[in-house]
Amino acid sequence: AFKQIESAMLAQVSTGDPVLALGGDHAVTYPLVRAAAQQYKDLTLLHIDAHPDIYDEFEGDRLSHACPFARIMEEGLVKRLIQVGIRTMNGHCRQQVKRFGVEVIEMHDFNEADLPVVNSPVYLSLDVDGIDPAFAPGVSHREPGGLSIRQVLKLINQVDRPLVAADIVEYNPRRDVQDLTAMLCAKFVKEISARMALTNRPEAVNGGF
Repeated sequence: AFKQIESAMLAQVSTGDPVLALGGDHAVTYPLVRAAAQQYKDLTLLHIDAHPDIYDEFEGDRLSHACPFARIMEEGLVKRLIQVGIRTMNGHCRQQVKRFGVEVIEMHDFNEADLPVVNSPVYLSLDVDGIDPAFAPGVSHREPGGLSIRQVLKLINQVDRPLVAADIVEYNPRRDVQDLTAMLCAKFVKEISARMALTNRPEAVNGGF
């Protein structure tokens, strides 16, 4: 599946058009980014999540949904990895973050007015459990104390470098409540697509994040 995902993604990004991938657990981000990195150099990876997903291995699996960002950083596929909304850090993950030079904004330190400046094309990976489960109950791993919908929308709309690729992952319809999370995911599809259209116009690139 990983090879198929990478191949399909590469066919899309090779056109030069922005690509939005939907669904699956977070393991899919690794092959998606592998493909995007072949088209775009010096990518900044903006990762919104409750979990850092940077384990070296998880339950004996190095390709687990808990490991994609370790594989991405090992291969040097992106210039920067910025993680926002994290609230489940442990000792091993902190070691991995230090090892790879990841910029982590944990939820207890989150400040909308104090985000890193980005000066390269952006890949956005949005794990739905980054949003507080009060707003997004339809996820497998609910972690209270997360981002609000408005905060995530503001993060998306602050991207003013080319948003060349993105994924929305970890929606679990079996745990949803009256399709609240499905409706939220649809909102994110619209907002991310609109931001892609705006930031990929030649005249739109004017610096900052």
